[in-house]
Amino acid sequence: MDNTFKSGFIAIIGRPNVGKSTFMNKVIGQKIAIMSDKAQTTRNKIQGVLTQEDSQFVFIDTPGIHKPKHRLGDFMVRIAENTLNEVDAILFMINAKEGYGKGDQYIIDHLQQTKRPVFLVINKIDLVHPDELLPLIEQYKDKYNFKEVIPVSALQGNNVTHLLDVLKAYIPEGPQYYPEDQITDHPERFIISELVREKALELTREEVPHSIMVVIENIEERESNAVFIQATIVTERKTQKGILIGKHGSMLKNIGKNARKDIEALLGSKVYLELWVKVQKDWRNKESQLREFGYRSDEY
Repeated sequence: MDNTFKSGFIAIIGRPNVGKSTFMNKVIGQKIAIMSDKAQTTRNKIQGVLTQEDSQFVFIDTPGIHKPKHRLGDFMVRIAENTLNEVDAILFMINAKEGYGKGDQYIIDHLQQTKRPVFLVINKIDLVHPDELLPLIEQYKDKYNFKEVIPVSALQGNNVTHLLDVLKAYIPEGPQYYPEDQITDHPERFIISELVREKALELTREEVPHSIMVVIENIEERESNAVFIQATIVTERKTQKGILIGKHGSMLKNIGKNARKDIEALLGSKVYLELWVKVQKDWRNKESQLREFGYRSDEY
């Protein structure tokens, strides 16, 4: 009987909005990465851990590789690029519906520098006719020598198990890095702030761009088995603050209500959530504020 245990670190890269976070959450079976149809939702390396009887996969959902427009963008791209040299395998995810774009070539150029096995994962196959996949596969295979091409639907879970089986053949024998019940290396505080940020992006749609950050001011467990959380949504402009608060505080109330449901599912207890909004002009370009919010460029 084969008793070998395999473990490996797998980076998920791709243009913004190809479904990396959806894939991560589907594989892990719990929400740890926020989902939004706005570009560049993921700002930090989010590690999701899947432990099976004979293996452990540590998935790293990187910020989308893109041409940066501000210091925060520089930070995000640096994380993604550095990740490529630290892992055992790379999943290059594309959106079947959108097909090839300039952003893909930018990523492929970066992949030429890595010696790690790269798999092309064609996501959102539920949105296209199967006949459309073959020309798409050929187009990408002309541009890079992928180890394998795996079409999936992260949302519906189609072919995800097959993808894991393929990956298992490529990851090395190794130790179990995390306890089997641990699904992420991020502290709960970080995930809570991300869940609030997701709801703010979701509810304000195009009115508030990616210039928001959520800072958890206080988390306190009370005797009644309830968790009290105080958080501040930071934005860059007064007009955005007005949108986030809404008429008579209605928008902020909705953000809090929706976020509270996800946080309660995460913590498994009743949650009381207090939210504030404050303006910090142009924070994404200020090194001191990026550090304050946990974006430490010297760590990468």
